Amino acid sequence: MAHHALASQESYNPNHLLDILLGKMQLKNDAALSRLLEVAPPVISKIRHHRLPVGASLLIRMHEVTGMSIRDLRDLMGDRRTKYRLSDAQGRPKPEERQGQAEAGNYARH
Repeated sequence: MAHHALASQESYNPNHLLDILLGKMQLKNDAALSRLLEVAPPVISKIRHHRLPVGASLLIRMHEVTGMSIRDLRDLMGDRRTKYRLSDAQGRPKPEERQGQAEAGNYARH
Protein backbone atom coordinates (compact mmCIF):
# COMPACT_ATOMS: atom_id res chain seq x y z
CA MET A 1 0.00 0.00 0.00
CA ALA A 2 1.47 3.36 -1.01
CA HIS A 3 1.40 6.09 1.61
CA HIS A 4 2.07 9.73 0.87
CA ALA A 5 4.77 11.73 2.69
CA LEU A 6 2.36 13.69 4.87
CA ALA A 7 1.05 10.42 6.33
CA SER A 8 4.40 9.95 8.07
CA GLN A 9 3.63 12.90 10.36
CA GLU A 10 2.32 11.52 13.64
CA SER A 11 -0.27 14.26 14.02
CA TYR A 12 -1.73 13.78 10.51
CA ASN A 13 -5.27 12.39 10.73
CA PRO A 14 -7.53 13.22 7.78
CA ASN A 15 -10.30 11.09 9.32
CA HIS A 16 -10.76 13.71 12.03
CA LEU A 17 -11.28 16.39 9.38
CA LEU A 18 -13.75 14.23 7.44
CA ASP A 19 -15.68 13.34 10.61
CA ILE A 20 -15.92 17.02 11.60
CA LEU A 21 -17.21 17.89 8.13
CA LEU A 22 -19.83 15.12 8.33
CA GLY A 23 -21.08 16.53 11.64
CA LYS A 24 -20.91 20.20 10.63
CA MET A 25 -22.81 19.60 7.40
CA GLN A 26 -25.20 17.11 9.08
CA LEU A 27 -24.40 14.33 6.62
CA LYS A 28 -24.99 10.63 7.21
CA ASN A 29 -21.96 9.12 5.50
CA ASP A 30 -18.94 9.55 3.25
CA ALA A 31 -21.04 9.10 0.11
CA ALA A 32 -23.09 12.17 1.06
CA LEU A 33 -19.87 14.07 1.77
CA SER A 34 -18.44 13.12 -1.62
CA ARG A 35 -21.60 14.43 -3.32
CA LEU A 36 -21.40 17.70 -1.38
CA LEU A 37 -17.72 18.15 -2.23
CA GLU A 38 -18.33 17.02 -5.82
CA VAL A 39 -15.66 14.30 -5.76
CA ALA A 40 -15.93 10.59 -6.52
CA PRO A 41 -16.64 8.41 -3.45
CA PRO A 42 -13.33 6.51 -3.82
CA VAL A 43 -11.48 9.80 -3.23
CA ILE A 44 -12.92 10.04 0.29
CA SER A 45 -12.13 6.35 0.89
CA LYS A 46 -8.52 6.76 -0.26
CA ILE A 47 -8.12 9.79 2.02
CA ARG A 48 -9.53 7.83 4.97
CA HIS A 49 -7.09 4.98 4.33
CA HIS A 50 -4.09 7.33 3.96
CA ARG A 51 -3.59 6.43 0.30
CA LEU A 52 -4.33 9.94 -0.96
CA PRO A 53 -3.55 13.26 0.69
CA VAL A 54 -6.12 16.01 1.04
CA GLY A 55 -5.00 18.15 -1.88
CA ALA A 56 -5.21 21.88 -2.34
CA SER A 57 -8.22 21.77 -4.65
CA LEU A 58 -10.17 19.61 -2.19
CA LEU A 59 -9.22 21.92 0.69
CA ILE A 60 -10.48 24.88 -1.31
CA ARG A 61 -13.73 23.04 -2.06
CA MET A 62 -14.14 22.23 1.66
CA HIS A 63 -13.59 25.91 2.42
CA GLU A 64 -16.21 26.96 -0.13
CA VAL A 65 -18.80 24.50 1.18
CA THR A 66 -18.25 24.99 4.91
CA GLY A 67 -17.02 28.57 5.15
CA MET A 68 -14.18 27.36 7.40
CA SER A 69 -10.72 28.83 6.81
CA ILE A 70 -8.07 26.75 5.05
CA ARG A 71 -5.89 27.06 8.18
CA ASP A 72 -8.70 25.63 10.35
CA LEU A 73 -9.27 22.77 7.93
CA ARG A 74 -5.56 21.94 7.88
CA ASP A 75 -5.42 22.11 11.69
CA LEU A 76 -8.33 19.67 11.95
CA MET A 77 -6.41 17.06 10.00
CA GLY A 78 -3.20 17.71 11.91
CA ASP A 79 -1.28 19.31 9.04
CA ARG A 80 0.90 21.74 10.97
CA ARG A 81 3.38 22.53 8.20
CA THR A 82 4.19 26.20 7.82
CA LYS A 83 6.37 25.87 4.72
CA TYR A 84 5.91 23.94 1.53
CA ARG A 85 8.58 22.67 -0.80
CA LEU A 86 8.22 23.35 -4.48
CA SER A 87 10.05 21.33 -7.05
CA ASP A 88 12.76 23.02 -9.10
CA ALA A 89 10.59 22.60 -12.19
CA GLN A 90 7.68 24.64 -10.88
CA GLY A 91 7.58 28.17 -12.23
CA ARG A 92 10.20 27.45 -14.86
CA PRO A 93 9.15 27.87 -18.52
CA LYS A 94 8.72 24.70 -20.53
CA PRO A 95 11.59 23.90 -22.95
CA GLU A 96 9.54 24.87 -26.01
CA GLU A 97 8.60 28.19 -24.35
CA ARG A 98 12.26 28.94 -23.59
CA GLN A 99 13.22 28.27 -27.18
CA GLY A 100 10.42 30.54 -28.43
CA GLN A 101 11.53 33.29 -26.07
CA ALA A 102 15.14 32.95 -27.23
CA GLU A 103 14.10 33.13 -30.87
CA ALA A 104 11.95 36.19 -30.17
CA GLY A 105 14.93 37.82 -28.43
CA ASN A 106 17.21 37.10 -31.39
CA TYR A 107 14.63 38.47 -33.82
CA ALA A 108 14.23 41.68 -31.80
CA ARG A 109 18.00 42.31 -31.89
CA HIS A 110 18.19 42.25 -35.74
